[in-house]
Amino acid sequence: KFALNHGVLPMRRSGAMTLIAAQSRKSFRKARPELEAAFGPVAAVYAPRGDICAAIARSHALELAQKADRYTPGDQSYRTTSLSRIVVITSLVLGLIAFLAVWAPGALAGGLVGWVVLTLVSITGLRTAGALVQIGWARRLARDWRSRRALSVPKDQLPGISLLVPLFRESDIFDSLVRRLERIDYPRDRLEALLILEQSDDQTRAALKDTPLPPWISVISVPPGDIQTKPRALNYALDFAAGEIVGIYDAEDAPAADQLLLVAEAFAKAPRHVACLQGILDFYNARETWLTRCFTIDYAAWFRLILPGLVQLGFTIPLGGTTVFLRRKVLEDIGRWDAHNVTEDADLGIRLARYGYRTRFIPSVTMEEATSEVKPWVRQRSRWIKGYAMTWAVHMRRPVQLFTDLGARRFWGFQTLFLGALSQFLLAPLLWSFWLLMFGL
Repeated sequence: KFALNHGVLPMRRSGAMTLIAAQSRKSFRKARPELEAAFGPVAAVYAPRGDICAAIARSHALELAQKADRYTPGDQSYRTTSLSRIVVITSLVLGLIAFLAVWAPGALAGGLVGWVVLTLVSITGLRTAGALVQIGWARRLARDWRSRRALSVPKDQLPGISLLVPLFRESDIFDSLVRRLERIDYPRDRLEALLILEQSDDQTRAALKDTPLPPWISVISVPPGDIQTKPRALNYALDFAAGEIVGIYDAEDAPAADQLLLVAEAFAKAPRHVACLQGILDFYNARETWLTRCFTIDYAAWFRLILPGLVQLGFTIPLGGTTVFLRRKVLEDIGRWDAHNVTEDADLGIRLARYGYRTRFIPSVTMEEATSEVKPWVRQRSRWIKGYAMTWAVHMRRPVQLFTDLGARRFWGFQTLFLGALSQFLLAPLLWSFWLLMFGL
């Protein structure tokens, strides 16, 4: 851990001197007191950070991979959820519904309709409030907007940024990723991108073998474990990241060229309790199919109106899975990502709020590719619904504590966004059935 954090690695003794591989003079000077306390006289041999990290990974990959499963505290992680308890509760609920369907169908129908209407009104009201607030704020901003703004942070004082890019079964790395990353305007001595792939992902490994990578882009290979998830891969890669700000991109992302400069400036101006910045997501294939048009409308409402408006209102929001930027220290302090949650971004947004941190939006857009076929769309939405259910279940283990952490308004917002969304998905067929009335049924 010390070696990764400081970019140093003890190599071997040379007489009375211990040789230390170091990524820079600055890192060696910073680590030197503790190195000398452990080894006596030391001397530096300078080497690329990637080589130092690779050497550490060869010795400690398995240990780091095991830790990646369990960084999030057990009471805040889905890994400690009792599946038998879920089965019992689900069986009881379904049994009650079956009983009511036989003996009191009118009461059951009335109760379900009442609940689905209540959640529909609540979630629509909350989203509408957020959208209206954001529209008002955007109009005020437009009056003061200037097309060219001088960067308030001198370039020699910009923070180090590490971009984590999880990959899985990718075949066109150069055109779809590396070229887009190279368009980013940020000093290369303060920027690194870690391409993360599973050890078993031969398809992506073959693509990377044929792809020339600049020195500031490196590859992190995640050892196999009991689970194989995106948050686990992010947890593992974070150990090898050097930046004080951590950003997440997907393989198909095309971020705005000045995005990281905006991130650095926003963090420099924000108070310390602002731990996360969320960018706007949009699609470059919006006109490809009817489904991609629907995706574009959905994302435009969600990322340009609803979520920024809810932030303005002080509500807790689920984060997007990409174009998220976090203060490294805060991320470490709250237990990183939950490796056992399939929507780690939504869960992280809630955990940040429970620890007293805030999220803000930045006016910068990342273009990505919308799903254009029905089958992948169903898989994606099903994963989101499953992740929302997991997140709600984890944080509602102790509802009183959650209420204390969030406060009354944000607690109600959490229930509306998560439980309301789940109710709408599960009970949508009940609402759709009312269309049958038009046909006399």
